[in-house]
Amino acid sequence: MKQASSIFDSIRVKPGKERTTSSKGPKCEWDGCDQPGTHKAPKGRDREGQYFHFCVDHVKAYNKSYNYFSGMDDDSVRSYQRDSMTGHRPTWKMGVNSQADAANARDGNRTNIGGEDVNDPHNFFAGATGARNQPQEPQRKVLALEKRSFETLNLRVTARGAEIKTRYKELVKIHHPDANGGDRSSEDRLREIIQAYNVLKKSGYC
Repeated sequence: MKQASSIFDSIRVKPGKERTTSSKGPKCEWDGCDQPGTHKAPKGRDREGQYFHFCVDHVKAYNKSYNYFSGMDDDSVRSYQRDSMTGHRPTWKMGVNSQADAANARDGNRTNIGGEDVNDPHNFFAGATGARNQPQEPQRKVLALEKRSFETLNLRVTARGAEIKTRYKELVKIHHPDANGGDRSSEDRLREIIQAYNVLKKSGYC
């Protein structure tokens, strides 16, 4: 087939320059720049998941001056870095709640080893007197979905009733768009909180 034929011309690919001109995309958000915004840059703390679009030159300039901790004093920065080691979740000192609550944290049981009401059918913890305690009625275990719901609300699995409701209200106030000037960046987190609360409520924890 001849290159000058009408059939060849009809399937010829557009030149590279023309293809580049016709491509669509966001423009650079740097003031006064009209280049394509081909590179994303994070908007900063408390705006996770949101990005600016810059050209390659301006994204370099932005990254040089970017500071995630801008506006925070030294104590706040140290506190944030310390909390980041545990994923910003509550922690307790070694030895605190080491008996009943430690068991609760593992599987939700309420067995109190070392307390008076011990489920001890074989009398292992009777002591020198040989007294046998009455077996305690077993409590149902916390299901995996319920455990995740407690974690979403930053609560231990021993939390019940008013404690769950209070934490739920606190988190809703923090992440609701009305409390953030209409900012909807925390909607996913708010949805998780509502779903977690509904799971615990349906399961009878609150």
